[in-house]
Order: sequence, then C-alpha cells, then structure tokens
Amino acid sequence: MARTVPARIALAGVLVALVAGVSACGASAGDDEEPERRSFALEGRTLTVDSDDSALEIVAAEEHEAGAVEVTRWFEGSVVFGEDPKVTWSMKDDRLVLREKCSGVVADCSSRHRIEVPRGVTVRVQDGDGSVRARGFEDPLHIKAGDGSVQVSDSSGALDLETGDGSVRVFDVASREVRAKSGDGSVRLSLGSVPDLVETRSGDGSVTVEVPRAGYRVEAEAGDGSVDVSVPRDASSSRRISAHSGDGNITVRTAN
Repeated sequence: MARTVPARIALAGVLVALVAGVSACGASAGDDEEPERRSFALEGRTLTVDSDDSALEIVAAEEHEAGAVEVTRWFEGSVVFGEDPKVTWSMKDDRLVLREKCSGVVADCSSRHRIEVPRGVTVRVQDGDGSVRARGFEDPLHIKAGDGSVQVSDSSGALDLETGDGSVRVFDVASREVRAKSGDGSVRLSLGSVPDLVETRSGDGSVTVEVPRAGYRVEAEAGDGSVDVSVPRDASSSRRISAHSGDGNITVRTAN
C-alpha cells in the first residue's frame, strides 16, 4: 500500500494542475481568430433560430439575396477527461439548429454566432443559455432566452422579447408594438416613435419606458418599489402602456 500513496498523490497533483489551468484560462469565443462561415438555404418567410448555448448576433442584411441565411461561428473550448468539445449547425424546415457539446471533469467552452438574415423574414429565436443581440429588423421579431440578456436596436417590426434571467434593452426603434419580459433582470425601453402598445414586466428588476410625448393609457404597478409616471395620461387613449415589476422601481417618462 505504501507504494501506491505517492502515485495517488502525484495523480491528484496532476488533476489539480489541469483543473487550475483550464479554470484560469477561461474560454472565450472572441479568441477564435479563424471563424467558420456557412450559407443555409431558407425556403419560407420565417426563420427559427434554435440554440442551446451560444451568444447570438442577428442582423437584417439588405445586401443578402432572398432565400439564404449567412452564419459566422466562433468557438473556443477545452475539456479535461472527457470527449473533445464540438459545435454543430444545421437547417431543416426553416429552423436553424445550433448545438454545443462540451462535457468532462472540467469543461470550458464558449461559442458565438452571427446570423445575417435577408429582409422580409420574420425571425423567432430560442436560446437556452447566452445573450441575444438583434438589429435592423422591419419584420416581427420574437426572442426567448433562458439565461442571458436581450438587446434590440434599429428596428421597426413588432417585438416580443423574453428572458428568464437577464436584462432586456430596446433602443433606437420605431416599433408600434413592444412586449418585453424578464424573470430576473431590469427592462429598459427607449422608443423613437409613438407606439400603439407597450407591455413590460420584470419579476425582480426595475422597469423603464421612454416614449415620445403623446397621450397614453398607462397601467403601472410595483410589488416592492416606487412608481413614477410622467408621460401625459389619457384614460380614453388607444395607445396603451403596461408596466409591472414584482421587486423594482417603475419609470414611464417622455423620451428626451
């Protein structure tokens, strides 16, 4: 038995060193200097992006021809005592599926995708774990993230945004309808044109809505926090703003 003790100690030392080395480095998709690019055919007018674990940047691109989606992928990863990490991408029935496999005693992986979508396409995003950034959309945009922030800019289509854990940011948009929800995170909307409908909700976080000056029918309620509504209120207006927070302040004001 005495002979095996040093061997076990040595093995334990190697494991500790490997774990410490992987943990100290920290994988970042931004370190990938040779990203992969691929074009996928899109037959319909709706694209669903189905991602399990990746940061997403989704852009409406005028220069791209109809019927094609251009995807750029960055990936960095390392695994100790497990299968080699890998990422996959595929398109079926207008559903772009992005998957990351990264498991082991110690696994550290990071992936990011930039998805360029032709104009005239309604986009739906389902991301299990990762931030989502979208810009330039004139058509409806639906984003649901399990764990990650959501940000939309430079868009005019209807927005339906939700994250389980993370902030929601909307700015430089002219959308007539905006719905934004966070289970645990702040929500901030800054609209450049008068909306018909704004619905916001946060389970745990502040809610801020900035809109152009006009009369609005406003409903604002905070379970534990202050409520400050400074936009002109009109109970008979067809323009409606609804803002709710379980635990956080609510501000509804005129955009500067």
